[in-house]
Amino acid sequence: MSDVPTPRFAMRGIRKQFGATTALDGVDFDVFSGEVHALVGENGAGKSTLMKVLSGALRPDAGTLELDGIPFVPRSAADARRAGVAMIYQELSLAPHLSVEDNVMLGMEPSDWGLRRRSEIRRRTVGALELLGHGALDPSERVGSLPIATRQIVEIARALAVGCRVIVLDEPTSSLTLGDIEHLFGVITSLRNQGHAVVYISHFLEEVKRIADRFTVLRDGRSAGSGRTAERSIEDIVALMIGRRIDQMYPKTTRMPGEILLDVSSLSSPPKALDASFTLRRGEILGIGGLIGAGRTELVRALFGLAPVAAGTIRIKATSGWRSPSDRWGDGVGMVSEDRATEGLALAMTIADNITMTLRKDAGRWGFVRPSRIDRVARDWSARVGIRTTGPRQLVGALSGGNQQKVAIARLLHEDVDILLLDEPTRGIDVASKAQLYDIINRLATGDPPNHQQPKAILMISSYLPELLGVCDRVAIMHRGRLGPAHPVAGCSEHTLMLEATGQGGTA
Repeated sequence: MSDVPTPRFAMRGIRKQFGATTALDGVDFDVFSGEVHALVGENGAGKSTLMKVLSGALRPDAGTLELDGIPFVPRSAADARRAGVAMIYQELSLAPHLSVEDNVMLGMEPSDWGLRRRSEIRRRTVGALELLGHGALDPSERVGSLPIATRQIVEIARALAVGCRVIVLDEPTSSLTLGDIEHLFGVITSLRNQGHAVVYISHFLEEVKRIADRFTVLRDGRSAGSGRTAERSIEDIVALMIGRRIDQMYPKTTRMPGEILLDVSSLSSPPKALDASFTLRRGEILGIGGLIGAGRTELVRALFGLAPVAAGTIRIKATSGWRSPSDRWGDGVGMVSEDRATEGLALAMTIADNITMTLRKDAGRWGFVRPSRIDRVARDWSARVGIRTTGPRQLVGALSGGNQQKVAIARLLHEDVDILLLDEPTRGIDVASKAQLYDIINRLATGDPPNHQQPKAILMISSYLPELLGVCDRVAIMHRGRLGPAHPVAGCSEHTLMLEATGQGGTA
């Protein structure tokens, strides 16, 4: 008799095709009871397809599934949930107008003769919440009034209430504050200790290293490798994801800051940005961190003319005072919004149109635009920033998140701006694309003297502290609308920056 335990679930030789595209090509994946197993890979690697097979949303073309050693063939997502598999997506599937208890038991309400047993609904809801350490949450409270982190707890409680043994968390921290992430990790640890099998999907490899026992990497629909997270470095995992090693996740060449291009003094843009002072020089990257809601985005929007300025001064080169966004383009300032889907890009337009839409002086004569000219410009910038595309006429909405972000940056470079305002430039993109963007940002700040390209001045907003410490020269933290002093990154750590972000530290 074998001493090897039976996995809580096992997937063997899973294949799935969509027309001529092979999404999964013989994937093996298993998770044991009381284990957190991270599933990682670039966008399009097959992670979502594999989990949709597990959760019953898709039927595999080949391969087998087992749940506690018994063949498992879910016919639908509801069938898989009844069998004990719950998929919790990044976009939560809750009814905001209903109460916590109504959401937890939605579709599973105990009843007699068509009448719901309210006391039983309340009992099972409270029991599930207590398992997660949130027994104090009012079951009658409307879900729409809860913060996003608490809604996530309600979604997990819903899985526990139906008796799920396998819980899949898809990018669970993407919309959470750092404090909420800590609470979620406590919940995941509790689930593991209770014997649940947890699949953790994330682009944040520091989180994977911290919370997961094992990892599996998918690349191009195949298993590229797996192992215990404690035994492998982040660089090892990234190499499996992209099929090659990267020299540095955060490349940083020697930079010599030059003249001050942006000077901000006592800037106020209520209600979120209340007081900010800093300088930004040519050839440096200044990072601004802080918790979600601290006023970082409001600050950068005020700098670009997208929000009113109530007090203080903004001096850009020889220009002072509030200016409109079109004026800022003329001042040599470009901005990449944190919301690229609705503000940063026109997804229904082509790559060529997006890159050249704000500057078309070389696109034709007498007001006429020549497509061949903007296509040539787009091809040039696509090559320079590494956009993976079928051509300049491809729609931006058809690109991956990382390539979309490169299009947004290419537009700023086509404008030849001196100051780049980057608000969460790597949000929602995979690790390989992040590494490429870090390299682009580093090269922009360093410049290219042989080709007469001056260094840029870059202001970078990010919620991800390792990113700020790895990319930037100095970092300042915003807390409740007030920006602290900028510190050289050599004297900073995640711990000291977090103390500042939570108002518990005055210096880094």
